[in-house]
Amino acid sequence: MSLLVCSGAGTSCSFGAAPGTLMAMPGTVTEPAMPAATVTDMMAYVNIAPFGMCMSLANPAVAAATAAALGALTPQPCTPVPVSPWVPGALKVMICGRPALTSDSMTTCAFGGVIKITTPQQFITQGT
Repeated sequence: MSLLVCSGAGTSCSFGAAPGTLMAMPGTVTEPAMPAATVTDMMAYVNIAPFGMCMSLANPAVAAATAAALGALTPQPCTPVPVSPWVPGALKVMICGRPALTSDSMTTCAFGGVIKITTPQQFITQGT
């Protein structure tokens, strides 16, 4: 069962060297006291924090630094560039007319990384 993703959720990128965090847009529904995220909370630096150093050669800064180092991979500071909303979103839970973000959602970065939720920040579970 997927959990709702709230502000402060942990994230990771397959090409990032450090964990990041996700911040939901202000004014959304709270669970229980934190803003809940939607699939459109995907803006770099606003919603998705950088992941330390980027190791993707598709990142122009990494490619240039690597070329200058004669081919030795030279990571550079991460600049997340999400290319699409998070998928899949919640099928039945809508927040401000958009699907809620769930713990199994992911998005991709223009530099080839896959950004995933590692800690959704929802810790309340419901009985069956």
